[in-house]
Amino acid sequence: KLWDAASGECLHALEGHDDLEWAVKSAAFSPDGQQVVTASHDGTAKLWDAASGECLHALEGHDDLEWAVKSAAFSPDGQQVVTASHDGTAKLWDAAS
Repeated sequence: KLWDAASGECLHALEGHDDLEWAVKSAAFSPDGQQVVTASHDGTAKLWDAASGECLHALEGHDDLEWAVKSAAFSPDGQQVVTASHDGTAKLWDAAS
């Protein structure tokens, strides 16, 4: 969920990862605050529009779905996303596609 830090109001529920126990492992804002990346137990990372809560892209490609994507983060310029997985790999993704 995205929350307004000042009011405590929920702005958006970012729904779209499979409903597994402990589904979302991490979330991070892009450097410009326009997007959010989430990493999930369902084997994907997702890019979200922070203003609308809309899912922009699903990043799929890690192999081990049991404990798949543990974390995701934007590069300092916001152009790329790195994901780290329990499958023993880290992958670099273009944040625009």
